[in-house]
Amino acid sequence: MLRLSKLTDYAVVVMVRLAEVSPGATADMQTSPGIAAATGVPEPTVAKVLKTLAASGLVTSQRGARGGYRLARPLHDIPVSEVISAVDGPIALVACVDGSLTECESQGLCPVRGRWDPVNDAIQRALGAITLADMSEAGIPAAFRVPARMPVSMPAAE
Repeated sequence: MLRLSKLTDYAVVVMVRLAEVSPGATADMQTSPGIAAATGVPEPTVAKVLKTLAASGLVTSQRGARGGYRLARPLHDIPVSEVISAVDGPIALVACVDGSLTECESQGLCPVRGRWDPVNDAIQRALGAITLADMSEAGIPAAFRVPARMPVSMPAAE
């Protein structure tokens, strides 16, 4: 099963919160405790996520009495893929994709070596097409929406 870490989920929640105007906030700066209170994510986790996002350049920080965190770019300019990569590392289904730092012990004998690349590229494109603004507004692009009710196909009678 392909699953993102909880930290990546929290990072999306934190970044969406940073885009909201907070009562009593100085300009568009928000503090880690304030974000934690607004989102229900524990403050130590929010602090860890913000540090990771700041290191990747997705948020900026300012120290001092009027300090806090803010988005480095608007939500509509931040694809979900950037957040995933910042928190979880490169997006790939398998470790043996071209350019991977990890070696597979079966690499020389693998009959599908290099054939996962198109799958990984498709996932990267899909996640790159969805922005944090889409996540915030629940406006997932039509190409990636799952129909509310999937048609049920009946097996043919024999």
